[in-house]
Amino acid sequence: MALRAPKACLRVQGTDIADSDGNRVILKGCATGGHTNMENFITGYPGHETEMRAAMLRVLGREKYDFFFDKFLEYFFTSSDAKFLASLGINCVRIPINYRYFMDDLNPSVIKPEGFKLVDRIVDACAAEGLYTILDMHTFPGGQNQGWHCDTGIHKALFWEFKDLQDRMVNLWVEIAKHYRGNTWVAGYNPMNEPGDPDHVNLQAFYRRVEKAIREVDAHHMLFLDGNTYAMDFSAFKEVLPNCVYAIHDYATMGFPAGEPYVGSPAQKERLQKSYERKVEFMKAHGVPIWNGEFGPVYASADYADHEKINGQRYDLLGQQLTIYRKDQISWSIWLYKDIGFMGMVYADPDSPYVQLLKPFLAKKKRLGLDKWGRDDGANPKVASVYAPVIQHFRDEIPAEFVDGRYPQVWRVEGHIHRVLRETLFSEIMCGEYASYFADKTLEELDALAASFKLENCAKRDGLNEILRKDAAVKGA
Repeated sequence: MALRAPKACLRVQGTDIADSDGNRVILKGCATGGHTNMENFITGYPGHETEMRAAMLRVLGREKYDFFFDKFLEYFFTSSDAKFLASLGINCVRIPINYRYFMDDLNPSVIKPEGFKLVDRIVDACAAEGLYTILDMHTFPGGQNQGWHCDTGIHKALFWEFKDLQDRMVNLWVEIAKHYRGNTWVAGYNPMNEPGDPDHVNLQAFYRRVEKAIREVDAHHMLFLDGNTYAMDFSAFKEVLPNCVYAIHDYATMGFPAGEPYVGSPAQKERLQKSYERKVEFMKAHGVPIWNGEFGPVYASADYADHEKINGQRYDLLGQQLTIYRKDQISWSIWLYKDIGFMGMVYADPDSPYVQLLKPFLAKKKRLGLDKWGRDDGANPKVASVYAPVIQHFRDEIPAEFVDGRYPQVWRVEGHIHRVLRETLFSEIMCGEYASYFADKTLEELDALAASFKLENCAKRDGLNEILRKDAAVKGA
């Protein structure tokens, strides 16, 4: 039997999120990334979802293509997943969404009901277990940032340059708000994931516009507004919008393969604290709630000789971050719930049909360092040596005051070169090789491949889940 819905929508109350009785609510959760918005390192394909899907369609044909992806979407998140998350004490699930589930680029004025049907199923499964949901628009036509996860296949954020693209997304948010107004299990709307506005002013104009449009049809749901430059920079923000929570993403380089090992030294703890404080300065200055919409380390697989040591260090890193968040009593959502073994709370079993089928391809992709989040060129010097001369060529030929000036500047020229050559061009071409592994599969075989992502067929990352369970059990923090 479904739980009784909250009496009213959660709302902003000073620096807190509060329920209808004025009690503080701290949202602690995870994201279903890789489901209604697929990402390369999560499920193993190269490049961008749209290119991968096109390659799969060519290989499978329409009937098998539709069957496989329908089954994938069905199995990836079910009532069993919601029950498992609730058992950990988690109280909120962020749902990253690819806008293409709601509109076709060649017919953008028509909002597809299939998108609501898909998201409703997740919202309802979570509500039945007493879990709030946050609806996160993760991709935008033209791209809201320069990264692979906005699924454009390019390295520019063209969304900011075309008003008609912005009009489309405001209209979509109006329809989403109409659909979910009155649903008190929906904690709120995350209108844009990780904006990358080079001019630092277009984002705020969009937020003002979309907030006004949403309020005209849904006056009660909160909005969760990401900072600019991938939710890390509020330095150009000038105002606070009503009933809005402001969102950071707080990844630590020490939790990634190319970062230094986390040993819990005072200097490392201080670095984590300073990084967090820089990101939340705007919220503290304006007295508004903070939501950390994404964070979390990645984990070494068993083929690393010292994987247990590495993962222990990264659990310690995560624990230290949660200590920081408890001190300020902020809400958070870890990234990620489910994948093929990189950072998920649960993951497709290494012996599952999907992982076994793609084992040679996944090894090749790892060796080539195609996924930004899984890349460790220090462990692949031969491959790294291919790109080193290109990087040096740029540095040799472009004056120093310009070479690292391209937005986002934090990438430096190395990041932009890898974005274009490895994460876009090389990966795009490799989509055909990925899809070829599915050639000639029967419907029964495709069903088994998709079913690799059923919770009952997945392994659980117990060390991570126990950390989250313990933090969720801390009352009032």
